[in-house]
Amino acid sequence: MNTAPDRKKLFIKTYGCQMNVYDSERIAESLSTAGYDTVNTPDDADLVMLNTCHIREKAAEKIYSELGRIRQLATAKKERGGEMRVGVAGCVAQAEGAEIVRRQPLVDLVVGPQAYHRLPGMIGEMENGAAAQVLTDFPAEDKFEALPKRAPRAAPTAFLSVQEGCDKFCAFCVVPYTRGAEFSRPVSQIMAEARRLAESGVRELTLLGQNVNAYHGEGADGGTVALAALCHEIAGVDGIERIRYTTSHPNDMSDDLIEAHTSLEVLMPYLHLPVQSGSDRVLKAMNRKHTGDEYIRLIERIRAARPDIALSGDFIVGFPGETDADFRDTMALIDAVGYAQAYSFKYSPRPGTPAAGAEQVPEEVKDERLAILQARLREQQVSFMQDCVGTQMPVLFEKKGREDGQLIGRSPYLQSVFVQAPETMMREIVTVNIDAISTNSLAGSLTDHTV
Repeated sequence: MNTAPDRKKLFIKTYGCQMNVYDSERIAESLSTAGYDTVNTPDDADLVMLNTCHIREKAAEKIYSELGRIRQLATAKKERGGEMRVGVAGCVAQAEGAEIVRRQPLVDLVVGPQAYHRLPGMIGEMENGAAAQVLTDFPAEDKFEALPKRAPRAAPTAFLSVQEGCDKFCAFCVVPYTRGAEFSRPVSQIMAEARRLAESGVRELTLLGQNVNAYHGEGADGGTVALAALCHEIAGVDGIERIRYTTSHPNDMSDDLIEAHTSLEVLMPYLHLPVQSGSDRVLKAMNRKHTGDEYIRLIERIRAARPDIALSGDFIVGFPGETDADFRDTMALIDAVGYAQAYSFKYSPRPGTPAAGAEQVPEEVKDERLAILQARLREQQVSFMQDCVGTQMPVLFEKKGREDGQLIGRSPYLQSVFVQAPETMMREIVTVNIDAISTNSLAGSLTDHTV
């Protein structure tokens, strides 16, 4: 993107989850009001923002390594007579705070995920001579109210944050410490944003939250509205034809939300529902507050309500104390459920979490278990994709493919679908024949009546 002569260049690098993608979009919109336009490379940027994630192993060290590379760019720009300011946002910023500035004096701004709406003011203070600023508290004001209205979307899909934080305190997770307690946005605020997105051409909304199905926002009458009712409200927005939500906790999968998968056609038949382990002993140690059998029975209820639903999940292998028998329980749960897609990781300690100080499973054991688990999950994913071949699916075309005349869209099951189709079909939902699979995507062709 080219910036106007009187405007500055902003580069944002985003790490981690969809919530961070959403936050980066909002940061860019907020800083646009302060005179910044986004660019695709940090090389000559006036402001570089790293929007960080603290979920993965050694997340903080990776950020410090990246800051070392940015320092070289900043030095080169200074030698050319310019200036590059650097900011760190997100969960690593929240966890590390002033330590970031101490270890890397290059950094001008450190701002937590609940305070990034204050960035324009912080930058203004720096331009007036203030020293490096660190803001990692949880401001009393609603950051969503303080942010500017959403910018028009180039794509027909968008994330919409409805809930933040988590009260579950799973023993492996930093989210309650970096994102804070659960907070649900008021329905009126969410609906206003949904309508603006629809008016700009968005057809599909993904509702975001660290624990999205715990949503309990204030409704028009002052009462509490749950996620199912919110989905029904959004389904009435003209132009919105698809709704998704992520990430959910099994204990908050309520009856009304399960029923919504039956009654709401726009609610896509795809559910990401992390379980982490199939061992009751490990689940208890993780503070998950459900058993493997309870999770399986919940899946049975969901599938009874929506037989065509596809499941995605999260798994952690090698949690402290996990035995071979515990791991076998996890593999048995995977076989009992059958996943269309899943994410799996070796356990790694997060400072400050209850499990961090426990005796660790040897790395070679984690590696072996992860390989076995991922092979099984991959078998299930390929089987699900193969079952799609020979069917017809509605595909929302989002962008051009690499080949001439090729468009890429999303199936109801969140799979990428590559199709030879005219560009006039961009942003449209089109019925597609599914002809073949590739590594992580589907290949399709237009049906006779769409040619």
